Formats: sequence, structure tokens, C-alpha cells
Amino acid sequence: MRALLQRVSKARVEVDGEIIGEIGEGLLILICAMQGDGETQADKLAAKIAKIRIFKDEDGRMNRSLLDIGGSALVVSQFTLAADTKRGNRPGFSTAAAPDVGEKLYEYFAEQVAVQGIPVAKGRFGADMQVSLTNAGPVTIWMDSEA
Repeated sequence: MRALLQRVSKARVEVDGEIIGEIGEGLLILICAMQGDGETQADKLAAKIAKIRIFKDEDGRMNRSLLDIGGSALVVSQFTLAADTKRGNRPGFSTAAAPDVGEKLYEYFAEQVAVQGIPVAKGRFGADMQVSLTNAGPVTIWMDSEA
């Protein structure tokens, strides 16, 4: 699985003008299931994200995790993280998991983040979503369960 983490002071996702997920301080997690991914990759990534130390401590150093700060996660599916841009000008997405598998792993991943003790809000798989965020820092981290 691939994830793009953005440390935020607030974030929300809308579908058809309706806010369906919203958080304050925490992480916007854009997530993509890749071909061959399963629950093992989702478990590994959720656990790592809960503990990654990218929030400031009292000395201003990135030394605190999402769990440490009591932050929330907004989990949004984004199959375009699977983009292959090696050839031509149009990205290919053949390495992304099939939509039915991708949706199951997206839902499972969000559940596993919640199991870590983190409040989770979500987008809607496959929907045309409008995502708004205030990136704090900015801090943006790319993660891959296989890296």
C-alpha cells in the first residue's frame, strides 16, 4: 500500500457539497492499495503511521506521534498514488489494486488506524471528492508498506 501523509491543523472532505469527513489537528492520509496488497500491508502501514514522530514536541522538534498528540486521521482513498509516469505523458494506473479489492483494503486500513486508538474520519471510495486542508509545517511524508 502507498500512503501520502500530510500533517494538518485541519482538513475536510466533501462530496456533492456535503462535508462527509472532517478533523482538526492530525493527519490527512491519502491511501492507495496496490496489486498484491492485503491485510498484512494495511496492518503494517496503519501501525507505522500511528507511531511516526512528525509532530512538534515542547522544544519544537518533530518528536511526537499522532498518538502522542491525541490527533485524528482523515483517510481518503486516492488510486492515483499508483501512477506510473515512466513512459509518455499520460500516467498509467495498472499497478493499483482492482476497485473491489481497493475498496475493501481502504475500509480495512481505516479500521486498523482506528484500532491504534486514533479517531478516524473518512472520504468515500470512488467518489469525486473535494479535499481541503491546512498543511501544518508544511510536513508531507510518502510511505510505502513495501519500502
